[in-house]
Amino acid sequence: MDESTVTLAPDAGGIARAAALLCAGRLVAFPTETVYGLGADARDDRAVAGIYAAKGRPAFNPLIVHVADAGAAGEIAAFPPEAGALAAAFWPGPLTLVLPLRPVAGISKLVTAGLSSVALRVPAHPVARALLAAFGGPVAAPSANPSGRISPTTAAHVRDGLGGRIAAVVDGGPTPVGLESTIVGLDGGRPVLLRPGGVAGEEIARTLGQPLHRPDRPAQPTSPGQLASHYAPRGRVRLEATAARPGEVMLGFGAVDGVLNLSPSGDLTEAAANLFAMLHRLDDAGAEAICVAPIPRAGLGLAINDRLARAAAPRDLSGQ
Repeated sequence: MDESTVTLAPDAGGIARAAALLCAGRLVAFPTETVYGLGADARDDRAVAGIYAAKGRPAFNPLIVHVADAGAAGEIAAFPPEAGALAAAFWPGPLTLVLPLRPVAGISKLVTAGLSSVALRVPAHPVARALLAAFGGPVAAPSANPSGRISPTTAAHVRDGLGGRIAAVVDGGPTPVGLESTIVGLDGGRPVLLRPGGVAGEEIARTLGQPLHRPDRPAQPTSPGQLASHYAPRGRVRLEATAARPGEVMLGFGAVDGVLNLSPSGDLTEAAANLFAMLHRLDDAGAEAICVAPIPRAGLGLAINDRLARAAAPRDLSGQ
């Protein structure tokens, strides 16, 4: 795939052009509150196939569908009461729900990787919401980066990874959350945490009045965001480090300082917002080995540790 990637302003003219490109079956990257997404018409097989081709994404890994509101989501999937409660509490926002797909929804089978469920989200970012309104339909949008690599939190990250492979990127500035959405499924009414993310699991459990179940990672993904090796810089990554070894670059947190520090004050929200941007900076600097300070495993720290564990996992480059 070889095309000129244009950068669009996040104004009425840029949004209108981005929506027209989506209507024409083209790929457009755009900001959400989590990371930049790579969008295509979720009903168009050829357009969705373009996402997999541009990213080098394995075809067995399903995609998240972004919609304008809960009403649009209800036309695509069945909503049990627990899903309705979560949608009311956290949409628009960084929560994705995996729900039973309605047979007449018209969603491409490539989006769901042939599964009977679909992952749905209503984003909160004003640019994403304006684009969904202008387009007037569901948009499949995984993170706008080559598969397995660091997720993009700026338009520059998108251009660096996918420039020449996609039609356009709408530049809405840095994304505020900086981590992908939390993904929750329902198993007979029991909430299942499929991927930690921008909404803390404790908040979800509190909303539903029951704990979240955390299943073992399946051999093949049953929802987006389940690949063992993902979000990875080029250099190798070592976790839970209190000091750098020879040849390593330290990514600090709190009192454990480094070349960069995710949050000198130990604020997990700040650390989440900085994580991918700082990994990109270390990548750009040519770091061959990165060590990362310990991060508390509570609240957003659970999602940060999840991304770091996948960045440090052994890599199967055959699927990249």
